[in-house]
Amino acid sequence: MNKKAVVLLSGGLDSATALYFAKAKGYKTSCLVFDYGQKHKKEIIRAKKIAKLSGSPCRVVNFRLPWKGSSLIDKTKRIPERGIAEISSVAFPDGILPSTYVPARNTIFLSFALSMAETIKAQAIFIGANALDFSGYPDCRPKYFRAWANLVKSLGLSSGNKNIKIIAPLVRMTKAQIIRLGRRLGVPYRLTWSCYAGGKTPCMKCDSCKLRQKGFRELKLHDPIFKNL
Repeated sequence: MNKKAVVLLSGGLDSATALYFAKAKGYKTSCLVFDYGQKHKKEIIRAKKIAKLSGSPCRVVNFRLPWKGSSLIDKTKRIPERGIAEISSVAFPDGILPSTYVPARNTIFLSFALSMAETIKAQAIFIGANALDFSGYPDCRPKYFRAWANLVKSLGLSSGNKNIKIIAPLVRMTKAQIIRLGRRLGVPYRLTWSCYAGGKTPCMKCDSCKLRQKGFRELKLHDPIFKNL
């Protein structure tokens, strides 16, 4: 019997790598994409293309957070521009997080993924979260995923007679390590979109752009996304 997995796919570099990692591990993958009111749809369009290229069926879930709470979904809030040293330090005073943090976003995403996994009898859920080269979001850390594993176990949620696994294969990897892995797996990085802005080209000013740039620079590689622009 083929193993099945639900993959949370944003259209970005990390989630695309997680998708191809799952496929390399022998899983029959189904992608879950979210339209939650982002300021642009570019990443959703890219996610659909990546899913299709990988041969994975793709479902798009639409929902909105009326209370906003993040500059990614609130048009009145400006997306911050920080230096790479400031981003990498992830030292936020008094627990203050960057405005790009969407409260409980991964918890919402994983809840949908868990429902889908139970329904299609998938053995695993893959998420491309990262806790090294990241913006300091609390729902991207290893202890967050350990808590989810405990929740799944305590609720007895399973596929067959085994608990559904929540796998974050990139959580302890740097951006450069992720890119190196992805190149080995054949991830189409030219199709991915990491920028928080929705312009014709990546802004190269937001956290996501700068972390992506850092990874390619450390490997002395040209980012293939610019070949398509």
